[in-house]
Amino acid sequence: MPGTNFVLRATPQETAAIADAAVGHLAQRLARRLLDAPALDGPAPGGPAPDGPMPGGPASGGPTTDGLPWGDPALGAAAPGAAAPGAAAPYASAPGDDPTQALAMLHLLDHLQQATERLQREVAVAAARAGAGYPQIGAACGVTRQGARRRWPGLFNHSHEKRTERPMMTTPARPFDVLLVEDDIADAMLIEEALSERGARNLVQVKDGVAALEHLRTPGTARPDLIVLDLNMPRMNGRDLLKVLKTDEDLQSIPVVVLTTSTAPEDVTGAYSSHANAYVTKPVNLEEFEQAVQNIDAFYLDTATRPRP
Repeated sequence: MPGTNFVLRATPQETAAIADAAVGHLAQRLARRLLDAPALDGPAPGGPAPDGPMPGGPASGGPTTDGLPWGDPALGAAAPGAAAPGAAAPYASAPGDDPTQALAMLHLLDHLQQATERLQREVAVAAARAGAGYPQIGAACGVTRQGARRRWPGLFNHSHEKRTERPMMTTPARPFDVLLVEDDIADAMLIEEALSERGARNLVQVKDGVAALEHLRTPGTARPDLIVLDLNMPRMNGRDLLKVLKTDEDLQSIPVVVLTTSTAPEDVTGAYSSHANAYVTKPVNLEEFEQAVQNIDAFYLDTATRPRP
């Protein structure tokens, strides 16, 4: 069922053996085509002929799942001819004194890796649309929920009525432009990840008020739809930058949300006195921090009517 935890009936070692054998067969076939080298013809050690059917594939009567060949129907054992768990793949043997074959294999394996990454993105999107969340997608790839989010940002849109991850079905007419004025690298990464889950965002990060003004006043720079501002920064801090922004006729209509660790009453009062649109204290809890950023994004970029440039 969508959203349930990922469970596979094969051990990681058995799955790795199946994958190693399949990739080895494919790379060998492609290398032979690339080089047209007869030395690469003939069956690989412990496996079928390079142009023959894959173990357990349709030609051998074995089951398939969406066209992917598997060895044992229950996935309880590695495919015939696959390397034993922990053993080197049978295609990694040195090609004698001629490096051509090894270099061709290396070249093709690099392209296979890139193709795999592209396909992983497509399948991750399909899994999200089927109802899987980042925890399940991460588990399928052997990474954490945060690792899956970093690898494939923007898979989900968040609903505030239901705290569940939903796949994004629509995209705005253009990506929203967000200027993040934040000198803490870790917080900036978390903010970027949280925003990416809400949809297409052109995020520009600067580390202090001086850099923010330079960016905003550079001719041809896109006017941000939202400015997210920290208070404590070098050179020009967020307090001073806010005063400049809200007294500048060209910039004062841009929504500015202060996102800071400070809970000091004077900072809250000072921010609103300088006409900040909102003041949000950074939560300590990771999920609450993420939700706070997404709430800011949802209100100012989805709900509120923004001023025209």
